[in-house]
Amino acid sequence: MLAGLLTAWVALGVGQLVAGIGRPQGSPVAAVGSLAIDHTPPAVKNLAISTFGSHDKSALVIGILVVLAALSAGIGVAAMRRLGYGFAGLGLFAVIGLAAALSRPGASAVDALPTLIGAAAGAYALYLLVRAGGGLPSRAQPAGPGPSRASAGSAAAPQPVPARAAARGPAFTVPADPALADPALADAAPALADAAPDDAEADHPGVADWVPAGPAPGDPARNGATSSRFRSGDGLPGRRRFLAAGTVTLAAGGIAALAGRGLAERSNVSAARASVRLPRPAHPAPPLPAGVDLDIKGLSPFITPNGSFYRVDTALILPQVAPQSWQLRIHGMVEREINISFAELLRRPLIEDYITLTCVSNPVAGPYIGNARWLGTSLASLLRTARVRAGADQLLCTSTDGYTSGTPIATVLDGRDALLAVAMNGTALPVAHGFPARMVVPGLYGYVSATKWVTDIKVTTFAAESGYWAQRGWSQQAPIKTESRIDVPGGPVSAGRTPVAGVAWAQHKGIDAVHVRVDRGPWQEARLAAVPGIDTWRQWVWDWDATRGTHTIEARATDATGYTQTPAQASPEPNGATGYPSITVTVS
Repeated sequence: MLAGLLTAWVALGVGQLVAGIGRPQGSPVAAVGSLAIDHTPPAVKNLAISTFGSHDKSALVIGILVVLAALSAGIGVAAMRRLGYGFAGLGLFAVIGLAAALSRPGASAVDALPTLIGAAAGAYALYLLVRAGGGLPSRAQPAGPGPSRASAGSAAAPQPVPARAAARGPAFTVPADPALADPALADAAPALADAAPDDAEADHPGVADWVPAGPAPGDPARNGATSSRFRSGDGLPGRRRFLAAGTVTLAAGGIAALAGRGLAERSNVSAARASVRLPRPAHPAPPLPAGVDLDIKGLSPFITPNGSFYRVDTALILPQVAPQSWQLRIHGMVEREINISFAELLRRPLIEDYITLTCVSNPVAGPYIGNARWLGTSLASLLRTARVRAGADQLLCTSTDGYTSGTPIATVLDGRDALLAVAMNGTALPVAHGFPARMVVPGLYGYVSATKWVTDIKVTTFAAESGYWAQRGWSQQAPIKTESRIDVPGGPVSAGRTPVAGVAWAQHKGIDAVHVRVDRGPWQEARLAAVPGIDTWRQWVWDWDATRGTHTIEARATDATGYTQTPAQASPEPNGATGYPSITVTVS
């Protein structure tokens, strides 16, 4: 079992090293994890997100490693019986790794190297560990089957020792005590006795360890007993050899993994991001109105800090895209193809605006929503420069890691601030949020509007092509639904005046009212905070005269079109969750 675990450790470590030299996304675990993400059903994806939140990818990697460890342990057990079984299991893992690596968007033959070289290193480590553990068969065997124990005569009678062996000294005798005699050793005794001690050590690893060094035949001390070394220390030097081999493989795998991680960090773009100098916006965001933040403890702030902003994407390893090499291509159903660099992007007129983003996986009252001040160039102006042809209705936007989203062209051209964003809350985009550039389109769920690390925009139709999640059953058109959330109170409260507060959103429509009710009583209108526009969430609060006992509180929002949030409960797939947010509060 330990041999299998160490084999996997070496294979993964060497694979990580090779991937660090080339592309970190090509490491075996990353490739298999990405393949798992691609083939995860929406219901399982939602379960993972709701259970692990932004740590869903870490949970996936841990799960892969646990499964790998269990299977590797089985391979180790099988290899100790027959090495070929271990090699076969290792080969199966290599095939899976190769299939995962080569199926990634933009994959090349180079992406196969981490798996191939890692598997080769693992195979060599497995051979050494099995050999050290005594699992390999001896090359020298008796010429034919020896006499059976029943037909060999008296078990107490010692087997004859060849003259050549006797001249050199005792090599092996069968114990006189039948209860201690081992028929397998008895059968092998003539061949072993005929071999020189140094030959036995060279040809039969581990044989010399159990050759007794006790008295010669005929010595009274030998009659009726085995050597104390045979009785109490059997295999100790073999275990030492396995321990030594295991220590070496453990160190080799660890060193390779650390070196691979260090090499991968060479591509880290943190320094490049820090060096970006953002120009002043041609169209700055208006000053925030007084009262935009109600300043209630536990209530989500109007602006979500970058470090707290939700992250939901398919990237197991964050793409590290240097701004100097980044380029966006706009092509397809256009009169003029556009290729724009990051430096050229920064020279365009930039727009600043407050926009709330929401993930379609967000359950009712869930955390996958955030509001930020974005800076970027107008997507509409880029499309007008490219001159979109008649009949086109979709922007198929592709990330550097191959993810795609389909954005309705109509929403980009209807006057809203649809951006190719380069900054978030006054700083260059964090790597986790799309540096150097990403899509931000108000009013649409993120999976059709917010492609991170975007490098390609194809002008096409919904009939001709579908984005990543649309291929998996989610809706192609995904306008954000009018929703609300209760943030406060977050636990038990004392009787008396208590604020009930939260946020509500209906991006690019705006929130006009929020109502609250307790224990299914009459709806009470909440007080709304100020907002700078219709593309952000809105804080609200209602002062509740809390009475002792346990109470259920619900909320609902009404947008500027007059639509009121529905009480009908629906899961996120295929186009967003619905229902009233509800909390249970104990009042003492």
